[in-house]
Amino acid sequence: MMRFLMIAASTVLVVGSVSAQAPAQGGYRGQAAGGGQPLTPAQQHQLAQQRAAGQQAATQANPTAAGGAAAQNTARPANAAAQATVAPAAPFPALTPVQEQELTRLLQAWETQSKTVQRLEADFTRWHYDLTAAPAGVHATWAKGEIRYAAPDKGMFRVNELKFYKGMNEGKPQYEAIDGMFGEYWACNGKQLLDYDRGEKKCTVQDLPPELQGTQIFESPLPFVFNLDATKIRQRYWVRTVPSPKPDMVVVEAWPKRQEDRSQYRLVQVVIDPQTFLPQALLMYAPNFNAKTAPAWDHYEFSGVKKNSIIGGLQQFVDKFIEKPDSNWKIVRERYQPPAEEGQAQLQQATNPALRR
Repeated sequence: MMRFLMIAASTVLVVGSVSAQAPAQGGYRGQAAGGGQPLTPAQQHQLAQQRAAGQQAATQANPTAAGGAAAQNTARPANAAAQATVAPAAPFPALTPVQEQELTRLLQAWETQSKTVQRLEADFTRWHYDLTAAPAGVHATWAKGEIRYAAPDKGMFRVNELKFYKGMNEGKPQYEAIDGMFGEYWACNGKQLLDYDRGEKKCTVQDLPPELQGTQIFESPLPFVFNLDATKIRQRYWVRTVPSPKPDMVVVEAWPKRQEDRSQYRLVQVVIDPQTFLPQALLMYAPNFNAKTAPAWDHYEFSGVKKNSIIGGLQQFVDKFIEKPDSNWKIVRERYQPPAEEGQAQLQQATNPALRR
């Protein structure tokens, strides 16, 4: 679970780092000059339907390759090195030369922007959609929180307010907070991952191996973030632009090639202003996402973005968001589990209840 949060937070950070717009209350908006209206839940769901239609077309065009991809989604190589080389068939048809050129231009502009980030502060609003917890088009949870980053390897993701869908009243969804449910809170100090459980007053500390310290820590879950490398992205992901519900925006879609990445998320969509290359919103889809039977995804918007603030020194900035737990908290130390190992452990627990703790 923590790996998935790292993905969300790290992706959110790069989106926030180049977009300082206030969020729209009912959905994301384009630039103010464009006069766009909020994206409705139906339009948000349209993105998912377009993705599903594209995957279905690719499957019909190449059923053998699609079958192999499905098999590989459940297969787990014995080691991480082997896993890194396993990839299913592409989930969509090959891009045309024009599409390739346009995509390259977008990624290069994104790379230029992300490499200028040294320090970052941003607030976020997140809507989580899940048919098992709320009706179609109605978000199951609503959250507000904050993210912080200091180059090259320190970061924080914290939910400060979390509300849950409680039912309908006169045709309007109702939301309430639940006692003891605080939402996610994790930080990275460059050498350790710290997962804060505010309900249990417990902090789980995972020491990072040397190869994941420094600039590599945020690359581990998703290299769409700091010091973004457009070439590496194309090597690790299938990337394309897909039709946007709004004509003044571009939707960039990325599908992971590696099994350890696919076990954490199915795909990511980032909504970008084609004139400024500034991201407007982020949609992250769950590993088991299906547009009809399991449409679960998170929709982020950002506000209060401060990039490379000069107020205070770097250490003072870091000390503000990497907290030391209170003396009455329980500290639990664990070996760091890469995403592939974590997924394998969960699979073993599911098939052998005796392994559960």
